[in-house]
Amino acid sequence: MVPWLLERPIRFPPVTAALRDPDGLLAAGGALDPGWLLAAYRRGIFPWYGDDQPILWWSPDPRMVLFPEELRVRRSLAKRLRHAGFTITANRAFNAVMTACAEPRAGQPGTWITDEMRAAYARLHALGAAHSVEVWQRERLVGGLYGVALGPAFFGESMFTRVADASKVALVHLARAMSSGGGRLIDCQMHTAHLASLGARDIARAEFIGYLERWLGKPQDVEPDALSFTPACWSFEAIGEPPGGPPVNATRSRREPS
Repeated sequence: MVPWLLERPIRFPPVTAALRDPDGLLAAGGALDPGWLLAAYRRGIFPWYGDDQPILWWSPDPRMVLFPEELRVRRSLAKRLRHAGFTITANRAFNAVMTACAEPRAGQPGTWITDEMRAAYARLHALGAAHSVEVWQRERLVGGLYGVALGPAFFGESMFTRVADASKVALVHLARAMSSGGGRLIDCQMHTAHLASLGARDIARAEFIGYLERWLGKPQDVEPDALSFTPACWSFEAIGEPPGGPPVNATRSRREPS
C-alpha cells in the first residue's frame, strides 16, 4: 500500500519508501498546485498518472539522467542541425508545446498529460519555474520539450516531434545552453533507448538525490505553503540561433557534477 497524502500540509514520505514494483511509486493524493510540484522536484519526485487515477507520485531507482557534456550528437543529427532550416526558441509557445506532447501517439491508448496537468504546469510556467524549448520550420511548430528548471538541474517532462529529429534538436540546444551557463544535469526520469542513444544513462537514485541536495539544499520534512524556488542558473534567452549560425558540437567528456 502506498500512503495517501492530504492536501495540506505539503509532506512527502522519504523516497527510500518507494515501491520496487511498480518501480518508484511513492504516494498518492496531495495536490498539483505549485507548492506541491516544487517540493516534489526538489526531492527527486514527479507526478505521473492517468485520467482515471488519483495523483500518483514517483521516484524510480535507478534514475535516467543526461549530463549536458555527455550529449552525443551523431553525424546525421549534426547535419539536421546545420541544414534542416530549424529556428529554435525558448518559452515562446509553452502551452502549444504541452498540447503537442499530449497528442495521442502510435501504440499508446491515451495520454498522462491531462487537462489538470496542463493547467498545473502552466501555473509553474507563469511563476518562471517551468520552461519550454520550441523548434520551428517555416513558422510551423515541429518539435519541442518542456520541464522544470531549478538551479543547475532541468527536470524533463515530455518532448514531441512532427518532423525527423526535431525533439532531438530541442534537446541539443537545451544542453548547449546549460553547459555554457552552469547547468549540470537533465533529469530524464525513466530509461528509454531513445534517450540512451543521445548519451543519457542510469544512476542510482541516492546519487541523484545527493546532487539535488548539494545544489538546492536539503528540503524540510514539511514544506511551507509559501512558494520559493531556485531559478535556473543558465539563460533560456541564450537558446536558439538564427538560421545559418554556427553548428552545435557536443563534447563527450565523462566529467561528473561537483
